[in-house]
Amino acid sequence: MEKIKGYTYGQVAKSPVSLTDLDLLKKTVLFSADDEKYLRLAGEVLKDQTNEVLDLWYGFVGGNEHLVHYFGKGGKPDMDYLAAVRVRFGQWIVDLCNRPYDQDWLNYQHEIALRHHSTKKNKTDGAEAVPIIHYRYLVAFIFPITATIKDFLTKKGQDAETVEKMYAAWFKAVTLTVILWTYPYINKNEF
Repeated sequence: MEKIKGYTYGQVAKSPVSLTDLDLLKKTVLFSADDEKYLRLAGEVLKDQTNEVLDLWYGFVGGNEHLVHYFGKGGKPDMDYLAAVRVRFGQWIVDLCNRPYDQDWLNYQHEIALRHHSTKKNKTDGAEAVPIIHYRYLVAFIFPITATIKDFLTKKGQDAETVEKMYAAWFKAVTLTVILWTYPYINKNEF
């Protein structure tokens, strides 16, 4: 596998969220062993479509001044920063679908959380961009990241029921990760 700049999976600090907490969150979003199976299938379906998915998502971000704002300063996007994040975002798709949701996965979700928050925003890439992605956009992004994936899930000939199961698993996984990414934004003992 080609080295991805700033991709430090398995090499980050331990998440303050416990595996027990993760299991309870999974239970709350109704994430099951079947979802794991259908998420892996989604990973197979998406693996050669990742660039097209990212093109769509980046087109959405780039077409909305209030979102592209987070990737630059003074209204001018930092194209190197956008490119570096894009490669990691593609890897996030692969990890979301294929990695076991174990301690390493949980730790890396916390690292991603810190990279959205003022704690570590811009540091991985030495970027000159605004210092935080506001909480509201993490949560709001659940819908576009979920709604836009369905068309990609239909492109490999799976029947409608299988597509729906992959889509539901994706939705649950995205919701779960975004919940974890909000940790640094929440007051102590309130997460």
